[in-house]
Amino acid sequence: MRPTANRRRTPIPAKDVMTMTAQTAAPTRNTVQRALVMDAVRSLHGTHPTSADIYEIVHAEHPHVSRATVYRNLGVLAERGEILRVEVPNGADRYDLRATPHYHLKCQACGCVLDADMPYHADLADELTDTHGFRVTGHTILFTGLCAECRAAAQEAAIRG
Repeated sequence: MRPTANRRRTPIPAKDVMTMTAQTAAPTRNTVQRALVMDAVRSLHGTHPTSADIYEIVHAEHPHVSRATVYRNLGVLAERGEILRVEVPNGADRYDLRATPHYHLKCQACGCVLDADMPYHADLADELTDTHGFRVTGHTILFTGLCAECRAAAQEAAIRG
């Protein structure tokens, strides 16, 4: 067995489709499974699906693809900036095909997550005064309330008494 330190590294052929992840700078190969996961996210665009929702779509068409494979590929796609991972406190992370920075709304009744129709304020962190030496590198905002459907249902229930 040869030691790994003595191995010569061969360059990756240009014909292989490779990308570099933003955080690790490690190459990741575009796989068939990753394409299936991305297709599932596209098919659920606008709904901010959970990883379980995406797995169900992939698994229905390709039962050989495991849950771990779907979850791992969601992480890679988010790390590469192809999709946005929306962290939801006290709930499952959601995934968004709109990968540019923007804000979200979460319904407290049904749990749906929607895009907020307002401009993103990249300079919001400039207004933060910090006495702890904390360096802000970004921000996310998740507004909570009731979606239109849940508000209507609540109003109807109140009318019925």
